[in-house]
Amino acid sequence: MVALWSALCAFALLPLGFTNKGLRALVAPLLGASRAEYSARRMSYDLRRLLRKGVIARRPGTHRYVLTEDGRRHALLFTATYGRILIPGLGQLRDPGAPTALARRWRALASELDRFIE
Repeated sequence: MVALWSALCAFALLPLGFTNKGLRALVAPLLGASRAEYSARRMSYDLRRLLRKGVIARRPGTHRYVLTEDGRRHALLFTATYGRILIPGLGQLRDPGAPTALARRWRALASELDRFIE
């Protein structure tokens, strides 16, 4: 889903919007897939979901879509959160040689959850 949000950011300011084909060309490489692996059918499914949630709107009389104001805000927020918070944070949790405060607190939370489950 992050790949889709990232690709939407590329179209955030285009007044004419984007097409299924254009968005698919950006999403597929972000997923590490070829355009054949990320099919037009899958892209259509994702576009329908975004339409229903009000993230994108269809331009009348065309096969083009534009980001709504909410869609633009969501795309930028999710992409920035992923790049600036989630990836660096997961990197700190993964590195056992650098016991950061975040890693110590994460291990404490995991231990508490384990005790609670038992």
